[in-house]
Amino acid sequence: MTLLTLTGLSVGYGAVEALHGVDLDVAAGTVTGVLGANGAGKTSLLMGIMGATPRRSGSIRFDGVELGHAPTGRIVEAGIALCPQNRRLFPSMSIEDNLLLGATLAPAKVARERLEAAYQRTPWFAERRRESAGRLSGGQQQLVAIARALMSEPRLLMLDEPSSGLSPVAVQEVRALLERVAAAGLTVLLVEQNTHLVQHLCSSVYVLADGRVVGHDTVQGLVENDLLSDAYLGG
Repeated sequence: MTLLTLTGLSVGYGAVEALHGVDLDVAAGTVTGVLGANGAGKTSLLMGIMGATPRRSGSIRFDGVELGHAPTGRIVEAGIALCPQNRRLFPSMSIEDNLLLGATLAPAKVARERLEAAYQRTPWFAERRRESAGRLSGGQQQLVAIARALMSEPRLLMLDEPSSGLSPVAVQEVRALLERVAAAGLTVLLVEQNTHLVQHLCSSVYVLADGRVVGHDTVQGLVENDLLSDAYLGG
């Protein structure tokens, strides 16, 4: 079953059109990857879905419901969560308070239950719950950012380059968390430049260039496509 369908989606900033008529499908219960160089339109794609960047044309259907004109709050209520690029935690706030921000639409009792679930998934969160997020390493902050997005209990989790700027050890920790999330059946749309992470996690991959889809296949299919493999998968 297809959970998210984009048809002819175009978004832009002022006079600049960042995304040109993108078609994209995300099947329920899968991890779908989006590869592309800097400036390809990857972040614009996610921000357009979330309603944070003006949509100029096209359709966004989530579980059969049209959300192309919906505001960000409605997108979140529908069950889509974004873990943004560069994490965007509040550094002076505690780990716990950062996590609770992800459940602001939930009743207080439900938010506390979700917080306890986050602590069970990642026990060191509980041990350091009162510590300021700004004191964490980049990898630790990324884990908190992903956990914050999960606090809304989304049906679709979107991640914008979660491995960016992280050490190899931290990337492995992020990968392990995403593996657990995927194994639990959550649908994921993963935007990345780390091709190894995409090849390991994703069943289907889209390639963006200049705001357009220039390739779409299984990971194996992309590997066997010499042009795309050389350009985006390191040959």
